[in-house]
Amino acid sequence: MINNLLKPTKKKRLLFFLISDVIIFSLSFYLSFLLRFDFDIPDRYLQVLPYWLVIIVAFKIFALAVLKSYSFNWRFVSINELLRTSLALILTNSILFIINIFLQLNQQLNPYSIPKTVLVIDLFISLIIVSFLRIAKRVYLELISSKSRGKRTAIIGAGSSGEQIARSLKKNPDFNPVFFVDDDDMKIGTKIHGIPIVGKIKDLPYLLKENKIETVIIAIPSATHKEIKKIFEMLTKNDVKDIKIVPSLSKLPKDIISVKDLKDLSIEDLLSREPIKIEEDKVKEFLKGKKIFVSGAGGSIGSEIVRQLIKFEPDTIVAFEIDETELHNLSLELKEKIKEKNINFFPVVGDVRDKSKLENVFKRYKPDIVFHAAAYKHVPLMEDFPEEAVKTNIVGTYNLAITSIENGVEKFVNISTDKAVNPTSIMGATKRMAEMICSALNGIGKTKFVSVRFGNVLGSRGSVVPIFLEQIKKGGPITVTHPEMKRYFMTISEAVLLVFQAAAMGKGGEVFVLDMGEPVKIVKLAETLIRLQGLEPYKDIDIVFTGLRPGEKLFEELLTAEEGTDKTYHSKIYIARISKTLSLDDVEFIIKYIQSNPHPEEIKEFLKRYVKFGDGN
Repeated sequence: MINNLLKPTKKKRLLFFLISDVIIFSLSFYLSFLLRFDFDIPDRYLQVLPYWLVIIVAFKIFALAVLKSYSFNWRFVSINELLRTSLALILTNSILFIINIFLQLNQQLNPYSIPKTVLVIDLFISLIIVSFLRIAKRVYLELISSKSRGKRTAIIGAGSSGEQIARSLKKNPDFNPVFFVDDDDMKIGTKIHGIPIVGKIKDLPYLLKENKIETVIIAIPSATHKEIKKIFEMLTKNDVKDIKIVPSLSKLPKDIISVKDLKDLSIEDLLSREPIKIEEDKVKEFLKGKKIFVSGAGGSIGSEIVRQLIKFEPDTIVAFEIDETELHNLSLELKEKIKEKNINFFPVVGDVRDKSKLENVFKRYKPDIVFHAAAYKHVPLMEDFPEEAVKTNIVGTYNLAITSIENGVEKFVNISTDKAVNPTSIMGATKRMAEMICSALNGIGKTKFVSVRFGNVLGSRGSVVPIFLEQIKKGGPITVTHPEMKRYFMTISEAVLLVFQAAAMGKGGEVFVLDMGEPVKIVKLAETLIRLQGLEPYKDIDIVFTGLRPGEKLFEELLTAEEGTDKTYHSKIYIARISKTLSLDDVEFIIKYIQSNPHPEEIKEFLKRYVKFGDGN
């Protein structure tokens, strides 16, 4: 029995409680006799007391072991452990009580009996002392030690999440929960786990200073990004540097929330908090059991497409990528998830410029759906190397599109960008051409082509957020091109979910536009990122303006003035009314021209024949 117990408990703790229980049960039984006989035990009982002592201690230890009352964490002991301990002692004393009655009724065995009240008194004494020993450490940590331990912490939100966080904080020596705030009038003045709810969120400025708060936890998973931003600004104005947040419930793997689920407040919480709702059933019907090809699978968007495809249970995912390192890393990351879902996963190193490679891959894996995310995306670099931009973004798209038609692909989803609208850059113009090629090729075979256009995604490789964070890490300054520059932002996961929704909705030929919310000033984004690191803009970290780079513009539209949109039944997805289109002859001429290796300086003028360039303002 003891050997089995050594597995779930530490040896030292088990030994401590075994010795402690032997001493407690021995003293409890002896004290019960003293109390029963006013501290003058008759000789008759003194003779049998040692025998009973051995029996009662052995029985109790055995019962506690059988009911696994030694398998607990002393620091986190709960009601369940105390109930098991109580049950063990009650059962033991009840059995011995019945045995004692039998001894009293038997004339020959009567001398070995003891007074029944001794067993009753012993039960109460041993139960109280043993239970107290087991909860002693938790009482010390929560009531005595908590007054001087950890960071003084305020919790915003006294709902279910706040209650669970408070319970977890009480057990954690790193935090000292001081108070709650909540906008529900009915809750103010009450307590949760002994922590008072002292006011509303608007009362925080006074409460933070009065209580010398160091850490604030936002425990409102349903809060919008506007509400989170308002709280963040209030906290930073009052010198609170350590701000943590409970993730939205959709991102939690379980219903129970604890301290380990908390994360530092991030830019994503401030810019994109409302949950994106998609028709999961319709998307799953579109993707489940299908063979899916993803180009650019190692990139920010492509890799997220692969990650999120898994939960919709396709039959096969072909991850096509020119960067073997990123492809290898993705394969390692997803290995267990793919195995768990029983999905066929094939990483393929290749380039969308290589038509023969695409043909071989398609003949081998026979994809039903294509997500085309392979592209050159860095604006300044593509200004310097336009010949590379057109080969990948235009010819690469054409190669993949034609291969899809030739192999009977059901749907081709082209990932586009807001830089394709009124482009001022080579990169934007090539992405607009890719949209136009997909629209032109729609209808010549069974393959339905759709493009999905959206703005910047937070945290993608080469985007401003990781660049700014690296600059902050080095002590600054943060470099912003222009004080008036604005961009749309969305998290990668949100963008991909809406891509899936649009892909499922598309009937062929559409250019879908995602609702990106309100555009954000880049300088404001930089200031917020600095504050999120617990620093002060222009004081701890400077921001300098470097001027617009080649091909950049102050504001990137999702539509041209002429286009406009048509609504779809999904509130976050629109269809752009595209006025300018290409004929199949145009497409063939464009591809032949690019394949003729024109001089880089001629490429922009050539693109202007088909794409209207903007002025960058």
